[in-house]
Amino acid sequence: MLVLPTMRLRQFLSWHAVSFCAILAAGCACAAAQQTQPAGPQPAGPQPSRRVLLDRVVALVNNQAILASDVETAMRLSVLEPRAQNEAPDARSTLNRLISRNLIQQQIRHEEEASATPTEEEVQARIAEAREKLPACVAANCSSDQGWKAFLAKNRITPDEVETYMRLRLEFLSFIETRFRQGIHIAPEEIESYYKTTLLPEYPAGQTAPTLDSVSKRIEEVLLQEQVNKLFSAWLDNLRKQGDVQILDPSLEMPAVQASQGGGNE
Repeated sequence: MLVLPTMRLRQFLSWHAVSFCAILAAGCACAAAQQTQPAGPQPAGPQPSRRVLLDRVVALVNNQAILASDVETAMRLSVLEPRAQNEAPDARSTLNRLISRNLIQQQIRHEEEASATPTEEEVQARIAEAREKLPACVAANCSSDQGWKAFLAKNRITPDEVETYMRLRLEFLSFIETRFRQGIHIAPEEIESYYKTTLLPEYPAGQTAPTLDSVSKRIEEVLLQEQVNKLFSAWLDNLRKQGDVQILDPSLEMPAVQASQGGGNE
């Protein structure tokens, strides 16, 4: 069986990413805040006590606010990302990812770039894939309706939040593929070099390796994704350098090296 190295772009954007946590969290936080506000005019006189949602701005990205509730929501939704069971997200790395994603979304709007709108079938297919393959979902038996409902309840996630998360992630992946794959050409010599120096050493002595012809297309895709990742990483790094980012909560500051890498465990 052919085993190809994990692609960094897919780690950063596929289950995550492009988690799209910044956009998803902002939308969920706004919806939650709206639910805490009474509708219509209120009668005069003493009112029954209500639970008030208190929030605060923890960062500004080109004057766009990221709220503490955005970070909390993003941390909840991060369970939809492929990670080991013991790799729980922390607030600092989560905020750093939100900053990156806000910068990306602002730039997309500035450039008036469009991404293909995924169909309902594509969204549901990705949700089904997550239920079958995400390590956390496998452990929770999410393939069954009962297990899936229990998983969502445990992590305080609604089905609508999952659909929104997956839809935005697919839209973002479409943008990345369109924006960065165009013009990339992988030469036959590069495919052959990868086959000889990277793939063949994976097979122990005495085990028959696949022929170059049988795996060339898959190797080409790996090399394409590596090139896309390099272009994307350089683009994102430039956005961070040019953007006006202010972290207002000192406890959420990250070391410069980790911040430049998008938050550590992407």
